[in-house]
Amino acid sequence: MATGQGDSTAARSGRPSAADAEATTGPVDGRPGGRRPAVKRRLVSELPAQGSVDQVFLATHKQLRPNRNGQLFLQVELADRSGSITGRLWNASTTDNDAFEDGDYVRVEGATQLYAGNLQIIISAIARVDPRTVDEREFAVLGPGDVEALDGELAALLATVPPGDLADLVAEFRADSQLMATFRRSPAGVKQHHAHVGGLLLHVVTLLRLVDRVAPLYPAVDRDLLLVGAFIHDIGKTVELESERGCSYTDVGQLVGHVVLGVEILEEKIQGVQERTGREFDPATATRLKHMVVSHHGEYEYGAPRLPMTLEAILLHQLDALDARVAGVTQLLEGGAALDGGWTPFQQQLGRKFFKGRG
Repeated sequence: MATGQGDSTAARSGRPSAADAEATTGPVDGRPGGRRPAVKRRLVSELPAQGSVDQVFLATHKQLRPNRNGQLFLQVELADRSGSITGRLWNASTTDNDAFEDGDYVRVEGATQLYAGNLQIIISAIARVDPRTVDEREFAVLGPGDVEALDGELAALLATVPPGDLADLVAEFRADSQLMATFRRSPAGVKQHHAHVGGLLLHVVTLLRLVDRVAPLYPAVDRDLLLVGAFIHDIGKTVELESERGCSYTDVGQLVGHVVLGVEILEEKIQGVQERTGREFDPATATRLKHMVVSHHGEYEYGAPRLPMTLEAILLHQLDALDARVAGVTQLLEGGAALDGGWTPFQQQLGRKFFKGRG
């Protein structure tokens, strides 16, 4: 538990009108005093280790939690395009929790504080702001042009699959305009890597680039099978995750998970190929693709129902883990809240901190 609980003289949160909810000017709900000049907001990665905060963030993953004494506090992830930082409002109430939702833009007043090597914001006031007053470019990792370019590269890489069952399956997926629209919009995670709109598309295109370069080094690997497996391995995340409310799990995502959902979608598309072509989809190819989906996490402890047992499944797992780890650490190095020295905060999940360099 962070220090400082109970020290806040918190102004309570609320839902201001559009006139009183401008992104960088004016008082937070109910504060006395006149309007102040607009101040350029600092990215999360630019926040100092100790300093005041008064600006807009994207709110995600809010929780109203009790401390060891049974008093409630509000914890929320506050994000922009550079990363996220945890905010805590002590002595909170259900009214504070209900004043905004995940995916809302909120104006936060408070102060940054180091606790256990991590930077956090102790919130004194938080209020929802009108999204029309926010420059969304400060919160989007990928712009529309980036998504369009990635989708074009995805199509070009998949077009290298020669005619046959695999190419027919790719065409079946690509013809589902609703699925592909969701695919382009979906995150690939909620926090650790590619946790932003378009993150799944970026992750998959990076994997296809890796497959295109690495598979020729191993002649025994079926390059086309691996390419298609990389394309569909996380397709269940289009159902498991949503990005409208700040990259979070759907109910079915929590209850079923993207691996099982991915197999269901794959089976549906294989059936679609058979109905469209009037011939049976090769059962061995279907089994190998399903195996790649269910084994891509690599280990039982990481949620894989099966361990990788084909060359393509082994290589998919390794490349998937490579991209996820590099993307996650890159996010830490480039997007972590700024601390003194050349190191990131200690990362409990990874069991280490990372050197950012000095100067």
